[in-house]
Amino acid sequence: MRSIGKSAVAAVMAVALLLVGALVLVRDPQGPVDETRSSAIPASVALLVPAVGAGSLEATIATLQERLRTIPDDGRSYASLGLAYVAQGRVTGDPSWYPKAESALAESIRLTGRGNVEAALGLGVLALARHDFEAALANGRRAAELNPYGSEAYGVIGDALLELGRYDEALGAFQTMVDTRPDLSSYARVSYARELLGDVEGATEAMQQAFDSAGASADAAWAAHQLGELAWGAGDVRTAAGRYERGLELDPMYAPNLAGLGKVAWARGNTQLAIDRYTDVVARYPAPEFVVALGDLYATTGHPDQAADQEAVVRAMHDLAAANGVNVDLELALFDADHGDPGGALRAAEAEWSRRKSVHVADALAWALYANGRFEEASAYSDRALELGTRNALFLFHAGMIGFALGDGSGAQSLLRDALDTNPNFSILHAATASRVLAELGAGT
Repeated sequence: MRSIGKSAVAAVMAVALLLVGALVLVRDPQGPVDETRSSAIPASVALLVPAVGAGSLEATIATLQERLRTIPDDGRSYASLGLAYVAQGRVTGDPSWYPKAESALAESIRLTGRGNVEAALGLGVLALARHDFEAALANGRRAAELNPYGSEAYGVIGDALLELGRYDEALGAFQTMVDTRPDLSSYARVSYARELLGDVEGATEAMQQAFDSAGASADAAWAAHQLGELAWGAGDVRTAAGRYERGLELDPMYAPNLAGLGKVAWARGNTQLAIDRYTDVVARYPAPEFVVALGDLYATTGHPDQAADQEAVVRAMHDLAAANGVNVDLELALFDADHGDPGGALRAAEAEWSRRKSVHVADALAWALYANGRFEEASAYSDRALELGTRNALFLFHAGMIGFALGDGSGAQSLLRDALDTNPNFSILHAATASRVLAELGAGT
């Protein structure tokens, strides 16, 4: 159930975590920046925490807008405003803020020239939010040229490289980021890189460092959620629940921790509580992965009409994102393959594969090919998805089902058993299928 959220996690993480020290400095409209009075929007508050910090972010935007009415040629404030608009898009789940961000950043460059490191960073973060990873890489490198000692640029570079499937280069950029500034942002990236390489213990250790270095309760709530997700992905429901609960104690308004407890309720057999919790989450922050989860809960508990309603919401959200410059082909490929549009899934997956060759895109393309009955081709891409050793139960399930379709009973049995051993609750939609197919293969559950 972490699949959609994790499929673009580096991009989301980048948009969120780069904002420590890089996003918005609230300035005195009557004078220059006073570093002792200014406050950067906290990393997770700004973008990954759905409903937290919205008020302070709105106040920051209002302050910057007022300053620009007073001093309309302040290019640096336009850069800060552009980054704040990106943050607002993430806080609200509304991608219509991204064109506004693009306009503000363009105005910053017009006023100050291309030597504007804040605008370069802003364009990099905006490109990551829109899943335009080549543009993010170019802007991140531009920012690093302008300020080689700023850690944020290496975060943009590393996240873009990671999403492009250029893993060795990405790890190098992250190492430079850690060496430059060991903090929540850099530790979180180390965690994700280790998880991607199959080192869940190392990933947890690095995320604990991120949690320990959090400077605000909202940032700590974000890190607690990430720790919960790592435990969840490893099949440890009890530990995951404790971490989600800790996150809610730190910040009761941080919706992803409540969504985590929705997963926990489902895993423990309390589907009504799971539905109630996800309903609460999507009312506050209708991120696609949470709406998908709610729809899948309805679908698997005998409520097809409610499931169809949630699927329609997801498609509308994808349309809105695309209309505002966000590439959603990876998300569409997985969603359509699971929800009755195999042709659309394959078109989206092939389009995304033409842009980048990451393990997440390989997995999505494999699953889209499977949905279209092209099992031999699917198997080759599934192998690509597993090449890093990522302990992702959904990847393993996809590979197992492809093997089953090809008649490779022993291979399918091994992969499906590995998926369930990794995380028996890996998917609301597919966990029961994995158990059923194992039973058909005579492996039991």
